[in-house]
Amino acid sequence: MASSPSDSAGAPAAPLPDPSVPSAPAGLSAPGLWRRMACWLYEGMLLFAVVFVAGWLFSTLGQMRDAMDSRRHLLQAFLFVVFGVYFVWFWSKGQTLAMKTWGIRVVDRLGRPVTQGRALLRYLLSWIWFLPPLAAIAPFKLGGGESAVLIFGWVIVWALLSRFHPERQFWHDAWSGTRLIPSTPMSAARPPEGARTATEGEGLPMNRR
Repeated sequence: MASSPSDSAGAPAAPLPDPSVPSAPAGLSAPGLWRRMACWLYEGMLLFAVVFVAGWLFSTLGQMRDAMDSRRHLLQAFLFVVFGVYFVWFWSKGQTLAMKTWGIRVVDRLGRPVTQGRALLRYLLSWIWFLPPLAAIAPFKLGGGESAVLIFGWVIVWALLSRFHPERQFWHDAWSGTRLIPSTPMSAARPPEGARTATEGEGLPMNRR
């Protein structure tokens, strides 16, 4: 039975999407949590080299002779700046070396490259991985083992909290307007040498006798 014009006029119109509110493009899903945490651990291993070079440079120029030097807080501030330069530079280009290895890329909410300003905001918010446990440790004289358990316990908790994000992103990514998406790992970026040689060989013209 056809509806009358009065019925159509009385039906509420469907709300139109607000063009001023950005929405995430389809297909920008977060990589698996285990994959992201494996990249996180690998990144930490690579940062040991950055810490070694930066610490050696600061100690040499400042003539620091032991770890209990009164200028150790300056060293910590120097490392904070070095880490910031490292991450902001790589994130503004899409990936660090660890992210390339594990096939992960950082983009903004709409899948565009991250600006340096947004990369800096992400770096500052990324310290939430460590600041809460460090703040809890500060009033107490805990041993190295107890401190490590507390820090890694919080890291696990913060990683699992991404399960409560609608798109399974880390919350500091949501707050900084960034997201992690899959990309092609370095190991899969180019075919094996033998396969590449065979492919190239197929394209060569054969000599005719």
